[in-house]
Amino acid sequence: MASHRRPKQPGRARVTVITATAAAAVALTSQAAQAAPKPSKDEVKSKVDKLYEEAERATDKYNGAKEKQEKLEGQIDDLQDEVARGQADLNALRDSLGSLASAQYRSGGIDPSLQLFLSSDPDNYLDKASALDQLSGQQVETLKTIQQKQRTLAQQREEASGKLTDLADTRTELKDKKEKVQGKLAQAQKLLNTLTAQERQELAEKDQRASRSASDRVELGNEAPASQRGSAALAAAATQIGKPYVSGGTGPSSYDCSGLTQWAYAQAGVQLTRTTYTQQNDGTKIGRSQLAPGDLVFFNSLGHVGLYAGNGQVLHAPYPGTSVRYESMSTIGSFQFGVRV
Repeated sequence: MASHRRPKQPGRARVTVITATAAAAVALTSQAAQAAPKPSKDEVKSKVDKLYEEAERATDKYNGAKEKQEKLEGQIDDLQDEVARGQADLNALRDSLGSLASAQYRSGGIDPSLQLFLSSDPDNYLDKASALDQLSGQQVETLKTIQQKQRTLAQQREEASGKLTDLADTRTELKDKKEKVQGKLAQAQKLLNTLTAQERQELAEKDQRASRSASDRVELGNEAPASQRGSAALAAAATQIGKPYVSGGTGPSSYDCSGLTQWAYAQAGVQLTRTTYTQQNDGTKIGRSQLAPGDLVFFNSLGHVGLYAGNGQVLHAPYPGTSVRYESMSTIGSFQFGVRV
């Protein structure tokens, strides 16, 4: 018969220990919370700026991958068109041989050499001199043309297959780069959300003071433009003041930094490449003292580009949440060099 004992109640000493442990845990949690104070407005701004800089670098790599994708798609389309035309030519040549074979059959049978023409592997038969001796000069040339067409088509198909593989890899890379951009921007927004409404307002006002609207008077000095095209590019960019920054934007409704410079120079008849990493090679590198309005100016280890506007001012698309504006070079970041297109 089973015995029914009442569970042993914890002793007073044990209760005391448990209570003390819980109290210590609460105290440690409280101390940890106090040891990790909420970051200040300026600290948040600094971290957000860094995230925006990282997002811009990721955007540049995304733009490069996107440009590569578009180039591959164009090359693949061209190759596929060439293959289709080549196959049509090959079919026409084979049809001409078939017509000749039909005529010979009606006149008493097919010449053995023509049977070789109609084979799926004429290369093998060209190596047989005894067969060639039986062919007319025109027939030999036709067969050689077929062979060359077959070789060309095989090469084009192989090239297209390789580019399709590259395209698949590039699309995977593109997806990865886009996710990195979105991740950086999400982190920045999360940090901004830790600020109070008043703190966010203060940051917005500070940012607005750095900006210049189209109606504001900007002291650009009397410096001569870098060139006629540089002057035209700068003038074109000025018409876009107020347009929002959007990652991957190339205009005319929105821009990222290199999208703005590319668009501006396109209006001046110059085709720049797409990213900051390639635009640095679109002209001659110059130092700060040599800058003239219209020159490209690069910042933050090639993470950002704008157009030099004169008197230490840059016309650029800064980062998410801002718009195309003039801004002092001293507030943008670490100047790298200029490029005269």
